[in-house]
Amino acid sequence: LKSNPSNNEEKEAQTQLTKSDELQRLHSQALSAYQQEDYGAAISLLDEILAVCVWDAELRELRAECYIKEGEPSKAISDLKAAAKLKNDNTEAFYKISKIYYQLGDHELSLSEVRECLKLDQDHKQCFSLYKQVKKLNKQIESAEEFIREGRYEDAISKYESVMKTEPEVLVYSTRAKERICHCLSKNQQATEAIKLCSEVLQLEPTNVNALKDRAEAYLLEDMYEE
Repeated sequence: LKSNPSNNEEKEAQTQLTKSDELQRLHSQALSAYQQEDYGAAISLLDEILAVCVWDAELRELRAECYIKEGEPSKAISDLKAAAKLKNDNTEAFYKISKIYYQLGDHELSLSEVRECLKLDQDHKQCFSLYKQVKKLNKQIESAEEFIREGRYEDAISKYESVMKTEPEVLVYSTRAKERICHCLSKNQQATEAIKLCSEVLQLEPTNVNALKDRAEAYLLEDMYEE
């Protein structure tokens, strides 16, 4: 206004000031909703603010936290990826992205994100601890799959049993391991065991195509054609 005190400039300045007051009000409401654990309301308010303040890394991180609480991990990842780009050395964002991918069962993407964190800070305790876990799991799964490709089904079974010991908490890994063990048992003509294990997988995931196919193969071995 000092540099160009025309009517147009004054109108523009007043509009921007009003808008900034409004955004500060929305920000307070969003924080209050977050503290009261009303994450849906917080997300709606943050949507409004971020439509204007597109480059605010902290607000994106807050919205990501709300998405995690609301059980929408893929939306959280998208906000955290933006926050990782907007803020220098944002190890926390990379750690969280890696953790979400890990919980979702995507160990390869989890590994690549946690490496980004360690590139920024090789002494980051949380990232290093997660890195060791994901790397070990990743290696076991890769070598189990290699055994399956080579037709070494007994070795693959024992490797997938190690996977379940390495990660007993996150259900997706033990389910996937059981699915692959069932495949090996079926290929190895161990029909009874295959049927039992595939049935366990299908109780958790009734539409798991691989488990259905492998159980069908096992039923064939047992001459159970109807099944």
